[in-house]
Amino acid sequence: MSRSFKPYPFSPRHYEGTPPPLIDGRDPARRAVAIVGGGPVGLTLALALARQGVRSVLIEADDSVCTGSRAICISRRSLEIFKRLGVLPGFLQKGLPWTGGRSFYRDAEVFRFAMHQDDEQSLPPMINIAQYQIEQLLLDEVERHEDLIDIRWQTRVTGIEQRDGHNGASGATLDLRTGDTAWQMDADWVVACDGGRSKIREALGLKLTGTTYEGRYVIVDIELNSSRATERLAYFDPPSNPGSTVLVHKQPDNVWRIDYQLRDDEDPDAAIQPDNVMPRVQSVLDSMGETGDWSPIWITVYKANALTLERYRHGCVLFAGDAAHLVPIFGVRGANSGIDDADNLGWKLGCVINGIAAPRLLDSYSDERVFAARENLSYGMKSTEFMAPPSFAFDLMRNAVLGLATQHAAVRPLINPRQTHAIAYAQSPLNHVTSEAMSAFSTGPAPGSVLPECRLKKRNGDGVDVDIHLTDLLGPCFTALRFGADPESGHGDQGDGKWQQMKNTLAARGIPFNVITLLTSDAASTTALQVRDHTGRLHDLLDATPGTVYLIRPDGHVLARWRNGNAAETLRALTAALAN
Repeated sequence: MSRSFKPYPFSPRHYEGTPPPLIDGRDPARRAVAIVGGGPVGLTLALALARQGVRSVLIEADDSVCTGSRAICISRRSLEIFKRLGVLPGFLQKGLPWTGGRSFYRDAEVFRFAMHQDDEQSLPPMINIAQYQIEQLLLDEVERHEDLIDIRWQTRVTGIEQRDGHNGASGATLDLRTGDTAWQMDADWVVACDGGRSKIREALGLKLTGTTYEGRYVIVDIELNSSRATERLAYFDPPSNPGSTVLVHKQPDNVWRIDYQLRDDEDPDAAIQPDNVMPRVQSVLDSMGETGDWSPIWITVYKANALTLERYRHGCVLFAGDAAHLVPIFGVRGANSGIDDADNLGWKLGCVINGIAAPRLLDSYSDERVFAARENLSYGMKSTEFMAPPSFAFDLMRNAVLGLATQHAAVRPLINPRQTHAIAYAQSPLNHVTSEAMSAFSTGPAPGSVLPECRLKKRNGDGVDVDIHLTDLLGPCFTALRFGADPESGHGDQGDGKWQQMKNTLAARGIPFNVITLLTSDAASTTALQVRDHTGRLHDLLDATPGTVYLIRPDGHVLARWRNGNAAETLRALTAALAN
């Protein structure tokens, strides 16, 4: 249930719903991938596939991007994904960056947190941006790939039938309806990105399992012109709303998001009536010292869920985003975890469709992202139980922590909202781990981890060193980071020629791959593609010495590492991952 007032300062484009040319009620073109749901997850997946030359059709029930207040925070990890997809500039231009927040108990500040941010980072730890803006930025890029991405607006899924085949790769038939026209589409793979009320999940008889919380929050978007800094503000038992918890986020275009907790005895239907909402919002603004005029835009009610499917692959049907898992909003893991799903699935599904990996590679998508979902749910549940205590015991504990925090710094970290972070796939079946590598490295990202960010220098065509970051070097391909250059005549299999030969071998098989040589500032130069770790920081972060090699997956996770690596070992590890 929701209520809208003054329109958002945003003018979406609207699209007609038209089926493709049909023969006997069926789309004659068999699709490689049908993506059901055109939200942030579905749009990200379509772009990830397009980067690999894979065609997809995106099926969206609405006629435009979303309306209302949904996801509003995009993490650094999601921004890194958007960077690889070529859509980052719009997000940095529109979004409001922030690095931390403050929590208050009654009228006293009891906790201040800061997310990791230093001069090595190329991206802020978080930006605030509304979901309709997220979708529009992604849609703008999708429309630049009309040769690879077909969008069917105002089209709903009414049924799905899978056809049995070896390893679930034989495809499915989707029953669809666009306006008054019922039609069918055949697809080799179907990806359900159709949200918490997934029609695909329902049609397959699958159920989310986990915890549903009884506590409810009213979510209010307002328009307010304020110069206040962008940060996360949390108020526990504030004088303006006794017994409630209030969250406040500043968004672009003078939009503010205010979430406040309902008491157990409050009726949710009555709670969104303007006569009940307006005074409570005003009291929050008064307590913040905000004296400007404001107008309501959107009101709705939210209930926290911590739920997931047991598996995200069911034959030729895969699940991503809210269709696969529902994560509490506290810690902003919902949209961000879905974007990570799309990033993980995109390169794997592309490899399968392009014929360079077996369909069983997609089982690793389920393994890794179910693990990530359970990690996210664990953090989200802890945050939820603190933000909206589900029982008297939790409420008693929270009040004790908040009361002690005013005088005792040691208990303040218990108020930490546990913001979303990149999750390492420590037990991934793709990880290439050898006993030699386990004992050779004392620090640095192990297989399954995401690379840390670091400033580097790269020489341009004019012979001038320019500043870059490590994430600038990672594209939608496998990447070998090779520390220290060894001429072919000097070190055999580590020579530049062997790596070029490997690159040519993979190119002939259609496998996207790049090798980058990283030198210290005083190392001798060769003809290889080289980047300078001018401060030595990356060598320290990765515990790298001359001869060290890191193999990175297309989604930025480490696949393998060697203290003394070579092209042959790297090729074997990459080939094994694709064969899974």
